[in-house]
Amino acid sequence: MNFRTQIPIPKSNHLVDYNSKIVSLGSCFAVNMAEKLDYFKFQNSCNPVGILFHPLAIEKLIDFAVSEKQFTDNDIFFHNECWHCFDVHSDLSNSNKVELLASLNAIIKSTKLQLQEASHIIITYGTSWVYRNTESDSIVANCHKLPQKQFKKELLSVEKIRKSITNTVKLIHAVNPDCKIIFTVSPVRHIKDGFVENQWSKANIISALHESFDFRLSTINYFPSYEIMMDELRDYRFYAEDMLHPNQVAIDYIWNRFKETTISETAFSTMDDVESIQKSLSHKPFNPASTSHVKFESKVREKIIKLENKYSFMKF
Repeated sequence: MNFRTQIPIPKSNHLVDYNSKIVSLGSCFAVNMAEKLDYFKFQNSCNPVGILFHPLAIEKLIDFAVSEKQFTDNDIFFHNECWHCFDVHSDLSNSNKVELLASLNAIIKSTKLQLQEASHIIITYGTSWVYRNTESDSIVANCHKLPQKQFKKELLSVEKIRKSITNTVKLIHAVNPDCKIIFTVSPVRHIKDGFVENQWSKANIISALHESFDFRLSTINYFPSYEIMMDELRDYRFYAEDMLHPNQVAIDYIWNRFKETTISETAFSTMDDVESIQKSLSHKPFNPASTSHVKFESKVREKIIKLENKYSFMKF
């Protein structure tokens, strides 16, 4: 007897391997998948300006990178003894204004280079809910814990998201016509917006994506992270303690579905070698000075040297 249904996911025509250069952008689930790519030592970079939740924030970052925007005093503000920028995550905030501007401009420059060199870009949308700063009348990526009265909460329509997605793809292809783009929707539940509102938000993103592209024919792919969580893993045991984020079991499962549909089988043996090394490096010996452990460490070093000689970008 089969007690669950498995979502059929067509195998990508543009598979990821160890020659691929991947850029991951978007919500905290983009970080979950990027951590897996990092663990297996793929060439991957993730969220240069921190986590971005909604389509307009991601579009703006790519627009900044493509146009080589220079951040100035007009783009930042002072709050709670720190300088912030509405277009980036608070992780980048800095008590020194000069350092923040220099950091932002350096990130934008490096992001353009990453976009130009990327073979694959993975974009994970988290929500359609956005916050508009009432003073500037602009939608922000992060409110930086400013008073709520300074913002107006809005839900992006399917059409606004569709236009943003289309423009995002155009911007990427303007600097990298051959880049393959993979869209996915984060399975994280934004319950603070409300239960119905969270589903409404996800539905608008999914509708916009499928109105924008015929994924059966397009070189642009859709990976159903949200659908896997909602259907194949429809049980609270697959959530973390907050009942909002997928737990490690769910992340591992979704990663394995991604691996079997989006990563080339030619990479599997190398992934096994990398995982073997990673597990060996995390091993805690009872007696570090024992002859057996010294031999064990020697064999691990040999494996590392062999892989690093084959793939110069790998560092353990």
